[in-house]
This record gives sequence, structure tokens and C-alpha cells, in this order.
Amino acid sequence: MLVGSQPRRVAVIGGARIPFARAHGAYASVGNQEMLTASLKAVVDKYGLQGVRLGDVVAGAVMKHSSQWNLAREALLDSGLAPETPGLDVQRACGTSIEAAIVVANKVALGQIDAGIAGGVDTVSDPPVVFGKGYQQILLRAHAAKSFGARIAPFLGLRPRHFKPHFPGVGEPRTGLSMGQHTEQMARTWQISRADQDALALASHQNASRAWAEGFMADLVVPYLGLATDNNVRADSSLEKLAKLRPSFAKDGTLTAGNSTPMTDGSAAVLLASEDWARSRGLDVQAYLTYGKAAAVDFVGGEGLLMAPAYAVPRMLADAGLTLQDFDYYEIHEAFAAQVLCTLKAWESEKFCRERLGLANPLGSIDRAKLNVKGSSVAVGHPFAATGARIVATLAKLLARRGSGRGLISVCTAGGMGVTAIMER
Repeated sequence: MLVGSQPRRVAVIGGARIPFARAHGAYASVGNQEMLTASLKAVVDKYGLQGVRLGDVVAGAVMKHSSQWNLAREALLDSGLAPETPGLDVQRACGTSIEAAIVVANKVALGQIDAGIAGGVDTVSDPPVVFGKGYQQILLRAHAAKSFGARIAPFLGLRPRHFKPHFPGVGEPRTGLSMGQHTEQMARTWQISRADQDALALASHQNASRAWAEGFMADLVVPYLGLATDNNVRADSSLEKLAKLRPSFAKDGTLTAGNSTPMTDGSAAVLLASEDWARSRGLDVQAYLTYGKAAAVDFVGGEGLLMAPAYAVPRMLADAGLTLQDFDYYEIHEAFAAQVLCTLKAWESEKFCRERLGLANPLGSIDRAKLNVKGSSVAVGHPFAATGARIVATLAKLLARRGSGRGLISVCTAGGMGVTAIMER
């Protein structure tokens, strides 16, 4: 133990976020720091933390400018927290903020800190567009020059090719394929039909729309820049409408804009603490973060890019002494409807569970009525690093409202990784 001799229970007090917005829309005028600050401030205001020094704020973004190297710290300085609160940047692709929550939870459990905030943010509308190395070297030589003439000389070598911008890539560096193309391969391997993908996407929109209509999201989402609700949710979606959409990643594919996550801007944050700290401030505990696990797969060697949660979950279940059926809620991030269905099918497969997981029996199926009951990323949107914190806050409220129970979180990420967690009340 780095501090304590006995791990402490980690309480999830709750979370808040700004509405998730389609890219190049409502949040086109702001960037990561402004959006993360907004979600941190929402948590500060919600739980009366103005001027409070927390043990840590752990947050990150997948796509950020080089100037945002200290993003978490800079954002918290405008959030209302005491300026003596430290900040830590983390990044595990789409699993960033669930990983951040696990980092904070571990610190709380070990007694290193009493409370902290985990969060994430991403914007597609303010991407880090850069220029090639040739232009970089010209600028550096000019910057290092000692005289006016020497500063001008490097620019005489400028050519049109130097001004070709480099946008953030959407492909995996080791394969050159996009996440959607990789998921098309997974869908073919696991024989996931277009109809099943569309049905899951429709359920996501219906559940998210219902959550907003019934007021479930009211205290989880704060208005920002004129937007009061997630603007990707389609209350009028239907199987007929989804069936008319063309494949997005292959001419003969099954993934479409309707059953895939839209490009999204947004941020989210969640407050975690020890029970004593929460009690001292008169804050109710919504749930407890009890287990976490990360895994990776050899997607270059043939495994599906987004199949890592299929491995992480059973390892975590073994840690907890639980079965896949021992849960009241399943929060499985919908990078693509096909990814969710591939994972579920893998857990049901005797061959996969025996040969890949080393299990005598398949993990089995889940009750689909307990899956993403308030909608998930296909409907709500997916600002990459923000999704985990959104899920933790949503699940904590579900468990608190139920009064007891257990929830499973599963988030796939780029790079063939996955992050999973268990929350209980």
C-alpha cells in the first residue's frame, strides 16, 4: 500500500455534463478547454464545491492541440475549485474518462486522496490541424536565426507542398483502416445482420428520447451555448428510416450513419470520494465503483479491433466472483451497433469462450431489457473522451433511483483496447 493499509470503498457522488452536440454545430466556436471547464463547473455548482481543494482532477481528450498539454489543470482553474487542486491529463482513446474514473477511484481507495473529479472532453469541430515536417523545419530555422536576413532565407525555400495541411487521422496507424472498416470486418466474422444493427440503434434512440421526455436527464445535463439537450437523439427514428440509409464504410457493408456513432462534441465529469468525505459534506452516495479492468487485443494479428471488452469483462467478473447475469444494468458503449452485438455474441459462443477466454462454459446472454436503458452513444453521441464519464454518471443515478443493484460498464477503444468497470449500490 502506498498510503492506507486497508482499501476504502469508493463512492460515486454523481456527475454532470453539457449536452452532446453534432460536430461543426452548436460548439463550433469553442474548444476542449472551454467545454471541459463547463462540465467541471457544473459538478462544482451541483455539489457546492466552490473554493474546495480536491485531491485531484483527472481528465483528458483524444484530439487536442499541443498547447493543451495541461488540459485538466487549465480547465479546473476556471471551474470554481480551489486553485490548489492538482490536475492530471490521461488518454486511453474512447475509454479516457472511464479510465480517469478508475484512476481517481484507486487514489481514493488507497487513501491518497479523499475526493476527486474524473472527466473527459472532445471536439471534432476544433481539430489539431498541422502542417508537414518540411514546413516545420523552415519555421524552426527562421526562429533560430540571429539576423533579419537569416530569418528570411529559410522562407525562400517554401513550395506549395509545404502548405498542405495534415488533418487528424481516422485510421488505425498499423492497418490504415478506419474504425468503421474494422467493425465491418467484425460484423462479417460474427455474422451480424443489418436488421439487428438497426434494431439496436432504434432502441438506443427510443430509450434516449424517453429519458429526456421523462426528465431523467434534467439534473445530469446543463445547458451550454444555447443547447439544452443532446441534439442527435431522434425521437422519430424508425426501422423504415434506418433501412433506407446507405452503407458508410463498404459498398456491400451493413454499417450506416444510422447504426454508427455520429461525430460529436461535448464533455462530462463525475465526482468520486470516500464515504467519510461525502458524509462530512452532507452529500448522498449514489453508488460505489468497485471493480475496473482494461484489456487489449492483437487486432493486427486477426482479432477484431473493438473486441477487447469481450476479454476484459470475463477477467473482471473473475476478480469479482460474479457471472454475466448478475447485473441489473448493462452500459455497453455503442461505438457501432455491430460492435455491441459482436461482443454479446462472443460471450454467448461456447467456442470463443473456450478457445479465447479459457472458460469451460460460455458466459451466456444478457437480458436485453437491461441494456443501455437510457440510450447510448448511437443516439446520444460520442465525444470520444467524454463517454465514460457520461456512462458513470448515468449508471450512478440509475442505481440510486433503484435503491440497490449492480451495473456493468464496457467501453471499446481505438488501438484494440477496452475498459470495463462494475458499479454497485
